[in-house]
Amino acid sequence: MKKTRRQFLKKTGLAAGIIISPFKNIYPITKKVIYKNPIVGHGDFKYKVDRNWGVQDPSKFPVNDCHEMVLDKKNRIFMTTTHPKNNILIYDRRGKVLDAWGKEFPGAHGLTLNDEGGEEFLYITDPETHKICKTTLKGRKIFELATPKEISNYKKKDQFKPTETAIAPNGDIYVADGYGLDFIIRYDSNGNYIQHFGGKGKENHHFDCCHGITLDSRDGNNSLLITSRTANCFKRFTLDGKHIETINLPSCFICRPVLKNGNLYFAVIVTRDWGTYDGMLAILDKNNTVVSMPGGNKPTYNGSSLIPPIYDQKTFFNPHDVCVDNDENIYVPQWNSGKTYPLKLTRV
Repeated sequence: MKKTRRQFLKKTGLAAGIIISPFKNIYPITKKVIYKNPIVGHGDFKYKVDRNWGVQDPSKFPVNDCHEMVLDKKNRIFMTTTHPKNNILIYDRRGKVLDAWGKEFPGAHGLTLNDEGGEEFLYITDPETHKICKTTLKGRKIFELATPKEISNYKKKDQFKPTETAIAPNGDIYVADGYGLDFIIRYDSNGNYIQHFGGKGKENHHFDCCHGITLDSRDGNNSLLITSRTANCFKRFTLDGKHIETINLPSCFICRPVLKNGNLYFAVIVTRDWGTYDGMLAILDKNNTVVSMPGGNKPTYNGSSLIPPIYDQKTFFNPHDVCVDNDENIYVPQWNSGKTYPLKLTRV
């Protein structure tokens, strides 16, 4: 994983085999209790926090790191988690687990859902096994993509650590190697290599942890919106890999972009220090202006520059993704959060 994560684990004692719980006295994580549901967010994007929503019996449906969530046409919510007993949990919108499957994705991370001719498929990225896997919603494997032999920069298999995918209207698959060499790799719908672009660096066409990627057609044109997490920005590219613009978001270590009804949602896993659990969510309008930061202070600007946000000290641990339903409620899985189950933010 990234160096920042290793430093964080060392700081908290986990790397030395010492269990130090930063979650004690914050809120229970494995059983339902009575909470006052606080209101978070700003302007027209305010939410009631429900920490009980996804809590399960850990003996039946255990979780470790919870990474990403997607919603299918039947309003079921699929989530990746790294527990060896089950890598995919399937929730209904009430927070009940309907099913669980998958033991072959120890680093289950990115999760993309794509409708292909009326049937929906999942694309699962696993940086630990250095693979992307396309499956049915029931877990049947369609194909895998591994370390790309077409790219000479990959001298070893384990240099490829994919974190996310995006699917173009023609079926082309874009893979973000966010924990590897920071390339965006393009395949056709059958997994045949087409091209790659990006790579680690500081120029417009480079990335520093291209952690997330999505197709953005809000302006009537298809483009790729890609995270450069350590650089605290999004970068927009054409479908053939040409840089269009950079959207700077100071102090926001962005996971992946999620689009809903013209707005851009994402989790900010950390703002200042990996050891202090200071993450939050962010919502941008169609002009890419931050209009709400659930779990943080009201977004403010100095001219056209966002002033680095401040965590509210209570809402999240390490939010890693957002899933937005058709009522614009938000579901939030969290990484390295003491085995917490996902939260629900109900829009008010």
